Amino acid sequence: MAGALPTRPDACGIDFGTSNSTAGCGSDSEPGRAVLLNLEDGKPTIPSVVFFHAEDRHISYGRAALADYLAGDEGRLMRSLKSLLGTSLIDEQTEVAGQALPFRALLAQFIGELKRRAEHAAGREFTRAVLGRPVFFVDGDAAADRQAENTLAEIARAVGLKEIAFQYEPIAAAFAYEAQVTREELVLVVDIGGGTSDFALVRLAPEGVRKADRREDILASGGVHIGGTDFDKYLSLGSVMPLLGLGSQLKNGLQMPSAQYFNLATWHTINFAYTKQAWSQISELYREAQEKEKLARLQKLVAERAGHWLAMQVEEAKIALSGTPQTELNLGRIDPGEVLVLHRADFDAAIGELTDTVARAVTGLLRDAGVLPAQVDTVFFTGGSSSVPLLRERVAALLPQARRAEGDLFGSIGSGLAIDALRKFG
Repeated sequence: MAGALPTRPDACGIDFGTSNSTAGCGSDSEPGRAVLLNLEDGKPTIPSVVFFHAEDRHISYGRAALADYLAGDEGRLMRSLKSLLGTSLIDEQTEVAGQALPFRALLAQFIGELKRRAEHAAGREFTRAVLGRPVFFVDGDAAADRQAENTLAEIARAVGLKEIAFQYEPIAAAFAYEAQVTREELVLVVDIGGGTSDFALVRLAPEGVRKADRREDILASGGVHIGGTDFDKYLSLGSVMPLLGLGSQLKNGLQMPSAQYFNLATWHTINFAYTKQAWSQISELYREAQEKEKLARLQKLVAERAGHWLAMQVEEAKIALSGTPQTELNLGRIDPGEVLVLHRADFDAAIGELTDTVARAVTGLLRDAGVLPAQVDTVFFTGGSSSVPLLRERVAALLPQARRAEGDLFGSIGSGLAIDALRKFG
């Protein structure tokens, strides 16, 4: 939460996340403090998911969308919507219930619903907001990064937010953590979200919550386009997709083409595997495959449009392997009785290069800030994927003397954005 700050009733903070979203605002019962709002089923998080029902064209969101999909309702599931920002796909469209839907309109539908739910929970309208953003929407392309932020701002204005500010997500998380510090600390924020890994080196203190301008306290920020959905993707490619034919051979001795497997392993491209062209390619690969039983699994998966189901199974396995050394992935929907046993070592091997990249980014951040590892007092982990053991080990090894702290993995950013909204619009 936050210390005493002036409040503005029409201002909020919005964390539109790749996997989950939150929103927060000033508290009615405690003026000057920020609270997260309950957005679905009495919870402050809502999965960033939309499901378009085929029969009645009803749209469901969040957990309800996932439940409808898993119940077998006919329709189209869309997830990891934020991943579209900064890509060429944002200016394209997809087919929903036989009609073309621009991806920009898709994002507007979800963000508009997020705003409506926040307003309902708060009992007031929001016309101003601080939106969270990764340090880099796009790595190494400043123009594309600016365009991604501009696109998000345009969508936010289209759903009724008249005044908009942005804040880097790891800095918002730092503001949330600052509410609990009792002395000055130099803090490295490590925010591993669904789509990006973001970092901030911030000087925090109890009196900081009363400061309107925090620029002198922010020593450095940075990030890479690696997140939890990438961990899902590479766990799937390394352990699950080989059961569907990835890495196998065709009759002519060539290796099986990988495009369809990458589509199915990547949340925001799963639906590309359901096109007529994709089905034709998979059918041709089945005819030419040496191990037809594997391609038969792939055909069944695509025919039943079960790609999101499989991705959810992989995501659950990733979460399980973050807490236990072994788990089982049930593939019975595409091959009755088939169970894949996964070990922590399999997961570590799949994401090793990704965690190496994150570690290099942290090292570069400290170097650019002119800060020695021994000078960092605390490493603050947030974001749903910051609980991955290998990633924590790699970061902790870089700062062995720093204290490790953990906030609300899914709510710290939203809380910090709400605090920042009080500062900016109060």
